[in-house]
Amino acid sequence: MKKLIFIAALACTGVMAKGQTITPAKAGVTYGKTVTAYNAVSTDAINGKFGADSVYNGKITGTVVEVCKKKGCFMKLAQANGSPIMVQFTDYAYFMPQDIVGKTVVVEGTAKMKQTSVASLKHYAADAGKSPEEIAKISQPKKDISIMADGVLVVK
Repeated sequence: MKKLIFIAALACTGVMAKGQTITPAKAGVTYGKTVTAYNAVSTDAINGKFGADSVYNGKITGTVVEVCKKKGCFMKLAQANGSPIMVQFTDYAYFMPQDIVGKTVVVEGTAKMKQTSVASLKHYAADAGKSPEEIAKISQPKKDISIMADGVLVVK
């Protein structure tokens, strides 16, 4: 009987998790912590904000160029230099909708300059729906900016 109750509870939990809907990306919608656009720096200006410890805490604004196709567990923001900024979400507490690509957002959190391993780059490429051929071409780690966001505001 205990096994039956446990299995039923797991099934209900799975149904509830799959039944969650992500709010479509429209101006003014926030995900995670409530964020305002006040004092946000652009993705192009972020490189100049890093101190000696290669960390910046604050708000960053940019255009979303990619989102995880599996469940919206990450997104990428455009930079003028062509190297997108990876944005992940604190404790995976919230996810992004697929229609956020092309939207201008403000993210608030911690940005770090770091090196991303080949294994992680391949994992992100697979989650983004890249082809096996594109994934196989990834052979070098990449030094780039990543953001751990506490909240995201859709600006437009």
